[in-house]
Amino acid sequence: MAAACGFATSIASSTRSNPNPRPLAVSRPQLQTFYKPLNNRMSPALNKRLCVRCESGSQKLNSIDKEELKRSSVMALAQLKASAMDRYTKEKSSIVVIGLNVHTAPVDVREKLAIQEAQWPQAISELCALNHIEEAAVLSTCNRIEVYVVALSQHRGVKEVTEWMSKISGVSVSELCQHRFMLYNKDATRHLFEVASGLDSIVLGEGQILAQVKQVKKLGQGVDGFNKKIGGLFEHAIITGKRVRTETNISAGSVSVSSAAVELALMKLPESSYATSRVLVIGAGKMGKLVIKHLSAKGCKEMVVVNRTEEKVAVIREELKDIQIIYKPLSEMMACAAEADVIFTSTASDSPLFLKEHVKTLPVDTEMGRRLFIDISVPRNVGSCVSDLETAEVYNVDDLKDIVAANKEDRHRKAMEAQTIISEELQHFEAWKDSLEAVPTIKKLRAYLERIRASEMDKCLSKMGDVTDKQKKAIYDLSMGMMKKFLHGPMQHLRCDGRSDCQKTRGDA
Repeated sequence: MAAACGFATSIASSTRSNPNPRPLAVSRPQLQTFYKPLNNRMSPALNKRLCVRCESGSQKLNSIDKEELKRSSVMALAQLKASAMDRYTKEKSSIVVIGLNVHTAPVDVREKLAIQEAQWPQAISELCALNHIEEAAVLSTCNRIEVYVVALSQHRGVKEVTEWMSKISGVSVSELCQHRFMLYNKDATRHLFEVASGLDSIVLGEGQILAQVKQVKKLGQGVDGFNKKIGGLFEHAIITGKRVRTETNISAGSVSVSSAAVELALMKLPESSYATSRVLVIGAGKMGKLVIKHLSAKGCKEMVVVNRTEEKVAVIREELKDIQIIYKPLSEMMACAAEADVIFTSTASDSPLFLKEHVKTLPVDTEMGRRLFIDISVPRNVGSCVSDLETAEVYNVDDLKDIVAANKEDRHRKAMEAQTIISEELQHFEAWKDSLEAVPTIKKLRAYLERIRASEMDKCLSKMGDVTDKQKKAIYDLSMGMMKKFLHGPMQHLRCDGRSDCQKTRGDA
């Protein structure tokens, strides 16, 4: 009791000496000591009522604190989301291409990243599952692997795509960074237009690449992630490629990868002739068919073609009736190779068809003393170690550059003509892309004018009294016609970025 009185006296004296006292630092034991004698003097009923009041007051305070805390948390979360949205609003979605091609990476790196056509839709889905990727497309050929995306953030988008490429290929991120190239927005668009036009191929004006760009669009349609911007990008690329080929003579006299392969083999033969050489072609797909056609054009009269099925070989045989094409199944490939002087490989196999241990057992009875392998597949059909053998001479797609390096001056002139067309189409695409951002404005403008039209039409009908259905339709048609005429000019301006001929050009294309 004395301790309690002493404590109370200290509080009172402190209050008298300071009319605006600061809160005292009071410990829990001191409070318990002060209130214990008071509790002892109170009746049990009064003590219970006081405890209930204290507890209910405490509960009310706790409830208020919790509500305030909840409101603060909601506000903080909203501010965080708004700041994130602002960050991405300031940095518009970008068209980005990340890739490796024949100019930046050797075939032993590119083949690890190759994606078969059947897997392109799955690749699009995987890419669009990444946090900062909205749309995507994949272009994978023997000369390139390029990923086109619409990214919310350039830096994060590139990082995520590079990590994805590393994951599917097993190539480290650091090694990919040594060989990859990255282009953004207009530069990325121009690059794809040049690819579709055959300007970025090792063979200037190569026609097959345009077909491959078309295939990207064909396989992407209906896939979630191959949406408006990426779809429009590839559509404009196809238009550009067609214009370059029809309005310039870039394809005239140009060689393809297949023709360059046939030319390379011809240079390596002892008599520079296919007349006496035993030729084996493995694969009767698009590339294999072109190889066979070019062999025929270079004087080859007989060849063996190995393929999984005979159906494609029969079609080629029907087209090229002047030469003898002998079909053999894939199971007889090694036996056919043992009797061949020159072997062309062009299959979509993920693993090599010829390894060192296979080739070293093959007999060699050619004039050269070695067997010639021309491998135009990516991934490669002939293992890299095969070239270590003295009885084998191996060439791949990267070795074709010297064959197509002739006539550089003429190639440069044709490329300049093509660049003029590409610049025009780039301008059209940018105008089309800008028009996409005007769609919300167009919808609001249309809705606003529709409300005015409907309101004024109702006023008109109410003033006219009884009118026939025919009269109502005439008034409706009149109001709709006026609204469409009012909208025509602003719509064209918004859609075409001020270029009146933009939509006409797209429609004609």
